[in-house]
Amino acid sequence: MSAAEFPATALPFDADEILARLMRWAACESPTFDAAAVNRMMDLASRDLALLGARIDRIPGRMGLGDCVRARFPHPAGDAAPGICVMAHLDTVHPVGTLAKLPIRREGNKCYGPGILDMKGGTVISVEAIRHILAAGMATKLPVTFLLTSDEEIGSPSTRDIIEAEAARNKFVLVPEPARPDGGVVTGRYAIARFNLKTTGRPSHAGARLAEGRSAIREMAKQILAIEEMTTEDCTFSVGVIHGGQWVNCVTTTCEAEALSMAKRQEDLDAGVARMLALRSTANDVQFEVTRGVTRPVWEPDVKGMALFAHARKIANSIGYDINPQSSGGGSDGNFTGAMGVTTLDGLGVQGAMAHTLEEHVLVDSLVPRARLMAGLLTSLD
Repeated sequence: MSAAEFPATALPFDADEILARLMRWAACESPTFDAAAVNRMMDLASRDLALLGARIDRIPGRMGLGDCVRARFPHPAGDAAPGICVMAHLDTVHPVGTLAKLPIRREGNKCYGPGILDMKGGTVISVEAIRHILAAGMATKLPVTFLLTSDEEIGSPSTRDIIEAEAARNKFVLVPEPARPDGGVVTGRYAIARFNLKTTGRPSHAGARLAEGRSAIREMAKQILAIEEMTTEDCTFSVGVIHGGQWVNCVTTTCEAEALSMAKRQEDLDAGVARMLALRSTANDVQFEVTRGVTRPVWEPDVKGMALFAHARKIANSIGYDINPQSSGGGSDGNFTGAMGVTTLDGLGVQGAMAHTLEEHVLVDSLVPRARLMAGLLTSLD
């Protein structure tokens, strides 16, 4: 199969140029809960997209979280015509100051940095794709919009309405989340639910009157063990956040935690949610509360999504590599758009490993092939 069928894949992408922009973006730390930091990243991305000719709409954040950016590129069909939405998030899990522990550096084929894989890498290759398309005077068959959101790492509680509204205006959604380990893309995602947990005990002096107290931490510890033991092949449960106590010489009155459940099928997640909400305290003199948090619906592969995958695979094959379709754990905003029935393809970002850790990195030799794939999609979808 010849690349001539998809001329945008032959554009002069350069790995060093892409990497330079990616390093600059990764150096702008943007943890979800630091709205000012996220907004600095939105400023940087907005400027880069505006320089390419996009019309920038800044959407104010809410719930104490950062803003979103919508960048629309001019097209003869106009803004109202259904087109392609490149949907990405610029928040990361890494707090400000992570650069001291995870400095941006290249070591051979690996480039390290906070959020460099999840998902600034994929966003940057998408920007580079549209940059080269425009520089070459090429046209996209459909209008192209970038939607950059600010809270994906916590389940998109403040942006789901924007995500779904923008997806409904478009024919295709392309999500440049990291590629799968084998370079494959994502055609479906598992359902995910989050829960807020709270235990309440009775305070006392831990040294002088220990027996009179009822420890909220002790009760939470029991509940955590019970929750994680509910894990089966069909539905998993984990607790990833816990806060309790302020003074070691006090029996703790309250303890709070956050739990996450994931299932491949919606019915399994629904059953898991019911089990979580049915949990009760282990004794009458302590209290235990479970409230449901953000839920991502299951996104199952469908005919339209698989046709989009087949088209992407044809483009990848013309470039000289293959991609496989996969359903994946680890939610993304593709859960929302895919579950809506909007034709969605996810995992279009760069290859790498160790996301959310101090070893997070991208593979430099994946930058150009993945940019070529995105360029091929943007110019050939109709």
